[in-house]
Amino acid sequence: MNTASQSRNYLPGTEIEIINDKIERGKIQHALFDFDGTISLIREGWQKVMIPMCVQFLKETDTDESEEELTEIVEEFVTRLTGKQTIFQMMALKEEIEKRGAIAKEPIEYKHIYLDLLWERIEHRVSGLKSGALKPEDHIVPGAYDILNGLKERGVTCYLASGTDLPFVQDEASVLNVAQYFGEHIYGALDDYKSFSKKMIIQKLIEKNNLSGTELLTFGDGYVEIENTKEVGGIAVGVAADEVRKTGVDEWKRGRLIGVKADLIIPHFGETGPLLDYLFSV
Repeated sequence: MNTASQSRNYLPGTEIEIINDKIERGKIQHALFDFDGTISLIREGWQKVMIPMCVQFLKETDTDESEEELTEIVEEFVTRLTGKQTIFQMMALKEEIEKRGAIAKEPIEYKHIYLDLLWERIEHRVSGLKSGALKPEDHIVPGAYDILNGLKERGVTCYLASGTDLPFVQDEASVLNVAQYFGEHIYGALDDYKSFSKKMIIQKLIEKNNLSGTELLTFGDGYVEIENTKEVGGIAVGVAADEVRKTGVDEWKRGRLIGVKADLIIPHFGETGPLLDYLFSV
């Protein structure tokens, strides 16, 4: 363990990092999960599709900027908007194209181009999971089944909310054998992007169930769901998963999640027992 890690506050004997030890525990009734990077690893590497695609469209504006300069610009807005619906990154792309005096497509067109390119990268994963050639546990954040089962045993109602388009979320949740834990409570992006946001889902969840903040627990690897949860006084667990190695903390994710006030940081769900014992203790 390095010096930086030694200065962190961990739940004894675990990799569960406690950022805010003042949360009111023991009242959780509902739990919201992000999908990609929090539960699912099917779309691991999506940035390697989106960033080159956006750079290519910017190069076609005949700008004098180098590919390195354009990549830096794209990486900034793709990173800044990660966790929101994909359409927002495509809106940023349209804006950058128009800044360079070129005529841009509508954001929804860029989104569909991106989804087609991404499908080329992940199709073998989805088809392999459907055929049984690939194992769901190899494409899920470690311990995800444990946390879902643990919450179910405690009578917690679980919700899934993703910036990925709803049909894909439903399909991928099904092939990973997690859809059953959420039932009708699976939400995803829509072409009419104004009709969906994680903030809207959280607000409806609180109003419908008349919740106080600490009755809501959220797990996510992006800033959006964490920020939205803290705005209503909920408990937010940042999942700083290293999606490639499937072990250890992704330090970039950790920093970003702490920046939006995550209460705890975990590398995965491999320590579900002590995590739930801590969250549900009074």
